[in-house]
Amino acid sequence: MRILGIDPGLAIVGYSILDIDTEHDSYTLVSSGSIQTDKTKDDASRLNEISCDLEEIIKMFAPDEASIEKLFFFKNQKTVIPVAQARGVILMVLNRNGIKANEYTPIEVKQTLTGYGRATKDEVAFSVARIVTGKIPKLDDTVDSIAIAVCHARNRLCTLEQYAQV
Repeated sequence: MRILGIDPGLAIVGYSILDIDTEHDSYTLVSSGSIQTDKTKDDASRLNEISCDLEEIIKMFAPDEASIEKLFFFKNQKTVIPVAQARGVILMVLNRNGIKANEYTPIEVKQTLTGYGRATKDEVAFSVARIVTGKIPKLDDTVDSIAIAVCHARNRLCTLEQYAQV
């Protein structure tokens, strides 16, 4: 199974493509990166840039499923609306391409990866490096996208195991 992990934002959208082998519980990083929009442009142009770039990523890697960070709580009121707008565009692109968007809060991601919902960025990055095969990037947004994809894979695997027991 191939999962597209997305950490949404207006300035930076982190993304990753993971191949998951559920039989062997292995996670291979196929690709990762970021969509970085031009801060000198208006919001509509930046959102369009996210849409176009995400379309290309989907065409290039053909993910089976996607996982995206859910807006849960924001400390900075100035960024909540632009992030929500970026999430809306991302959800629209996923829907238009027939890819289900699975949403997880930051606490759910941290809990799944580290066992502690209030883990630090460094603790999450350490867990990602321990779990995923491949060169882990430095950019926080990209590492977060990998964590979101792993969270989805693990939650999906738990659900499949529960159905198998019924």
